[in-house]
Amino acid sequence: MNVPYYRFGSEPNSGRPTKRFVKERLLQYLCCPLCAGAVKLAEVGRRDGGEIIEAGLLCASCKTRWPVTRGVPRFASIEGVAGDKAATAESFGWQWQHFTQTDEKYEQQFLGWLAPVTPELFKDKVVLEGGCGKGRHTQLAAQWGARDVIGVDLSAAVETAYAATRELGNAHVVQADILNLPFARVFDYAFSVGVLHHLPDPRAGFKSLASKVKRGGHISAWVYGAENNEWITRWVNPLRARTSRMNPHALLQLSKLPAAIVFAAMLVAMKPTAMKFQTQDLIVSGDYAIETGSYEVTSKPPQAAKPAHDVGKYLVVWKKQSDGSYKLFRDIGNSDLPPMK
Repeated sequence: MNVPYYRFGSEPNSGRPTKRFVKERLLQYLCCPLCAGAVKLAEVGRRDGGEIIEAGLLCASCKTRWPVTRGVPRFASIEGVAGDKAATAESFGWQWQHFTQTDEKYEQQFLGWLAPVTPELFKDKVVLEGGCGKGRHTQLAAQWGARDVIGVDLSAAVETAYAATRELGNAHVVQADILNLPFARVFDYAFSVGVLHHLPDPRAGFKSLASKVKRGGHISAWVYGAENNEWITRWVNPLRARTSRMNPHALLQLSKLPAAIVFAAMLVAMKPTAMKFQTQDLIVSGDYAIETGSYEVTSKPPQAAKPAHDVGKYLVVWKKQSDGSYKLFRDIGNSDLPPMK
């Protein structure tokens, strides 16, 4: 959370607000979730340059206090909410902290979920994201010119979201319960992607978000649809009811076998006729090795009129094991093929 040591400021001779000034604006959007009183900075602990890492917030009316920890204002925690919400938040928090990779397709995917909304809608708007996860959509909203965008999440994923958006002067991350948001009704636009249906009461979550959008503003919500997903509701959901209770580390290992089977089936369906991988660079640092390279794949999908030729780049992070071998740790790649419709 960036809060300046002064109230106003601008870059020398530019008239533009400094990053510190921009981050200070977060305070004007906050209000007490208990009494709707104004929230102010009570004390500052540790700083990192102009960034306040540890501090305290105070309601000017009811005197309730909240911490700013590791740069994130904490208006709620998993321990302080109902068990069903806590379990969901804990599960997704683990995922977003462990799967932090980004992808060039995120932007097009995001716009598909928000259609007919376009990047132009974000320009100069104050934006609220309900359930920001690792912050990938918060990043995009900030890059599209939002005056300020605030990403909210109940889970530990706020740590990842904060790290991803810290250098963006118009992006903020707040840990809070979507059903008890610490904001005034000041937002021009609010959105939530893939979150509301996980709540015990999705309708209440939508109403909570909408209550923070000012008159004349807009709201978008994308949730899982029942259409064309009968196989998921019939076969996958009963299985997920069991696996969601498993230890996430054990579940990750268990998932590798079916993932490999599905991947192999996709390769058979795509019928690749030629594959070429070329390592371009390999950097070893401590227990990690970072490999970058390019690939070419020619395939003949079923019912396709002609073969598809895919060219892209990849980055793989390998982690050294106790026996000296290296195991795949993280990977990401891109493709020049058009997205599937």
